[in-house]
Amino acid sequence: MAVRAERVSATREQILTAAERLFAEHGVHAVSNRQVSEAAGQGNNAAVGYHFGTKADLVRAIVRKHGERIELLRGRLLAEIGDSAEVRDWAACLVRPLTEHLADIGSPTWYARFAAQVRTDPGLREIMVGEAMTSPTLRRILEGLNRCIPELPPEVRAERDDMASHLMVHVCAQRERALAEGLPTPRTSWHAAATGLIDAITALWTAPVTAEEKGTPS
Repeated sequence: MAVRAERVSATREQILTAAERLFAEHGVHAVSNRQVSEAAGQGNNAAVGYHFGTKADLVRAIVRKHGERIELLRGRLLAEIGDSAEVRDWAACLVRPLTEHLADIGSPTWYARFAAQVRTDPGLREIMVGEAMTSPTLRRILEGLNRCIPELPPEVRAERDDMASHLMVHVCAQRERALAEGLPTPRTSWHAAATGLIDAITALWTAPVTAEEKGTPS
């Protein structure tokens, strides 16, 4: 039983790794379960369905696999900042867990590009958002941020949260792609890239709000 359990675990890990890479490089809907099975070295083309169910279930499993490690990193950073009143500290708690995770994996990585692909798909995006909102550490970050910028109108806050999320995912995806292709990057390390993102997201959240003029075309 123990040997079989280890074999099943190894097969699942091979499928997850192959799917993440193929989804990152080609898009989720452009890749079939058969292609994932072949890339994972599985002779049975039904292996993906057997181990994970639907493609949406496979996407969810990839998100959860990385989410566990990112959650631990967020917890460590939250313990360090306590009840900080600085927006930048909360931005760092949002950004650095992802960039540290990518740095720890070592090049090449595919998770940032996978996340960017999933976020652009209306149906699959809800999986990533839903998984994120179950995170206790992410909720603490958002609560801490709310205490720092109470004057920001709720609709503006929601808009800027979405902007910050897109910025973080797509900047990381661009850097990840450049590293995989051996191209130059604006920053020399994931730590430095995180610093640039934290600067930008802090500025985004603390920027003044311009009142919309009446009669402005939509």
